[in-house]
Amino acid sequence: MILRKLSRNLTFWVLFSIVAGVLLGHFRPAVAVQMEPLGRHFINVVKLFINPIIFLTITVGISSMGDLKKVGRIGGKALLYFEVITTLALLIGVGVAALVRPGDGVAMVGSPATASVGEYTERAAGFSWSHFLADNLTLQVLLIAIVLGMLLSRYAGRQPLIDRLKTASVYVFRGLRWVMMLAPVGAFGGMAFTIGKYGLSTLLPLGKLMITVYLTMALFIFVVLGAIMRYCRVSLWAFLRYIRAELLIVLGTSSSEAGLPGLMEKLVGMGCARPVVGLVVPTGYSFNLDGTTIYLSLATIFLAQVFHVELSVMQLLTMVGILMVTSKGAAGVTGSGFVVLASTLTALKVIPVAGLALLLGVDRFMSEARSITNFIGNGVATIFLAHHEGALDHEQAAAALGLRPIAVAGPAATTAAPLLSEKAG
Repeated sequence: MILRKLSRNLTFWVLFSIVAGVLLGHFRPAVAVQMEPLGRHFINVVKLFINPIIFLTITVGISSMGDLKKVGRIGGKALLYFEVITTLALLIGVGVAALVRPGDGVAMVGSPATASVGEYTERAAGFSWSHFLADNLTLQVLLIAIVLGMLLSRYAGRQPLIDRLKTASVYVFRGLRWVMMLAPVGAFGGMAFTIGKYGLSTLLPLGKLMITVYLTMALFIFVVLGAIMRYCRVSLWAFLRYIRAELLIVLGTSSSEAGLPGLMEKLVGMGCARPVVGLVVPTGYSFNLDGTTIYLSLATIFLAQVFHVELSVMQLLTMVGILMVTSKGAAGVTGSGFVVLASTLTALKVIPVAGLALLLGVDRFMSEARSITNFIGNGVATIFLAHHEGALDHEQAAAALGLRPIAVAGPAATTAAPLLSEKAG
């Protein structure tokens, strides 16, 4: 019975594939590197579904909502939330880097990877917000869907068209479910390539930085995001368990995009209103990059410590100001972390950009932490905004997460949403 359940459990197969990829990468690196197309093609296929899902979800949601003021209010609250939380993430990264000092004792020596840094500095020099919008198809689809949804909401004979869009949405999600059956293959290919190409031995020289990054991400998730979920009266642990299959896919492929369609479906399934999910999640993938923001602040101060550059208070404030802006455009650029980091170092003019070569070997290993933190952060943002707007069905969330509502004692009992906690037994 147990074996039969495991054989049908996607989470089990994704985890099994990740372990198999690590073993192959460690013991047969040459073979493992050749598995890279498996992960890349899986991500590319999943990406084909992202924009249709965003378009259908938002268009149907807004056209069915009717109240356009509410759409604008949700969008404004989302952007405000993104700015506050990413700024907090940035400050946490700066504080941890200053306290732990992961760059102390790390020597910057000549590296064959130094030549590769030029690629990122060139792209950083050419980065602009106009290019960001032009290159970010997801944002373009988001804007088109919002406009079309607003127009449909004012069209008297909209219902037949909305019904057709809903039918199309059903078929798109059905196709996605079939594709997600291949998630173990994609996770295996992504993990095998990473371990095979870079090797576990590359982690040792920068082990302190790696540990600092992962612990800081964990601190942010369980303290900051945990507090937000507590405010929404939803268990963070239960939510993480609910999206565990998507988390493993993100871990195996090092791409938060691979889990985006599944996250949207899970959020709707736990009672978040579809229009809120459609607005917040895709926008968050461009403007709510909590993990990327933490990494950028840590990496910048790490390189300053490596080169024995003591940043003044004004330089730290300048760095924070630069990252508050440039980190928002990270999602629109391939190799985004290094492009934004290169542009930040160039703007500061006190830390050698060549220091990026020191991070090239371990960046792939830290991208898992960035992707997972970004992924969880966007899920929490959606739950928070849905809760704040009264667009979260707590009873449906309790059923989906396997939780039970707990009455709130005192005067708040009549106004507050019920707390969702672990079921007894």
